[in-house]
Amino acid sequence: MFRRSLVLASFAVMIAGSASAATEKFHATLTAGAAAPPTKSTGSGEATATLDTATHELTYDVTFKGFSSDVTAAHIHGPAEAGKNAGVAVPLGTAPKSPIHGTAKLTPEQEQQLMAGMLYVNIHTKNNPSGAIRGQLTMVK
Repeated sequence: MFRRSLVLASFAVMIAGSASAATEKFHATLTAGAAAPPTKSTGSGEATATLDTATHELTYDVTFKGFSSDVTAAHIHGPAEAGKNAGVAVPLGTAPKSPIHGTAKLTPEQEQQLMAGMLYVNIHTKNNPSGAIRGQLTMVK
């Protein structure tokens, strides 16, 4: 009887835990004007991301095009508001090709920063090593 009650209680906790899980969607338009400082890059891009609040996993898709020099790196940076710079939070690759698809486990602090709009996607190129285009990840309502 005790074992059956324990199994039922475990099952109830599992269901309750998954019922409270949510996914949040984010988007960023990557432009040269949003880089800090703004650049004269000819590139453009877009990022979409989904955060699973139960697993703390961020699944992302980043596309970019139109650069006059090679892409050298891509990252999610933070925490920083638009116009300010911050360190790398999630590396997206060295010399990546578009599109970039992946998943990263966020810390609780990074998850809060994402929800507050304090993370941004930055694409770095040979001509703009500190960042050619950038876009702040904002929640899609």
